Amino acid sequence: MPKNPEELPLRERKKLRTRQALVDTALELFTARDFTSVTLDEIVDAVEISKRTFFRTFTSKEDVALAPEKELWAAYLTDIGTRPLTGHLLGACEDALFTALEQMTDGWERRFLASRSLADRTPALTAHSLRHCSEVSANVVRILADRLAGQSPGHTELRLLLDLMLAAWHCALEAWTSSDAAQQDRAALVRHMHEAFAAIPTVAALVAQDR
Repeated sequence: MPKNPEELPLRERKKLRTRQALVDTALELFTARDFTSVTLDEIVDAVEISKRTFFRTFTSKEDVALAPEKELWAAYLTDIGTRPLTGHLLGACEDALFTALEQMTDGWERRFLASRSLADRTPALTAHSLRHCSEVSANVVRILADRLAGQSPGHTELRLLLDLMLAAWHCALEAWTSSDAAQQDRAALVRHMHEAFAAIPTVAALVAQDR
């Protein structure tokens, strides 16, 4: 999704505005009440669209509630599929995440925080998020394995490398979401990511020492 919607054709801009209205409205309703008590009818009525239009954009209430997370990882998958993989592979995986974050539209961090808070207190969303994470991980490993066919590392090593990066990402998220609201802008998230990723070599050295 382009950071600047004005770069899109008119029809795509209209679709993007509808999508954004759905996400904003759904998250507001879910936050004010709770995920299970808000109906799909209430969401589409508030945005003044039909259910048919909703299902052209999202597959379910869970899908719209986790839209900020899914937008980020969709951008990540696109980037990792074309990014040069020469040099340090972990660095390429990390850089792809920074690039995906840069591509998010204005206000993404606010929506992401609302979505994450909602998921943390809603078991159905937690399960949906975990399933999505697993699907993304499998796709990333498949993409990397296909692009590195005949080279090392193998599938197991790629999965462990990705899991290490994701662990650092979750550490950065935890630090970011637990900070004061004034420190929850995108720049602060980037700083936490840099700090977490910078700790990975130290962790790798500790593993080597144990062996």
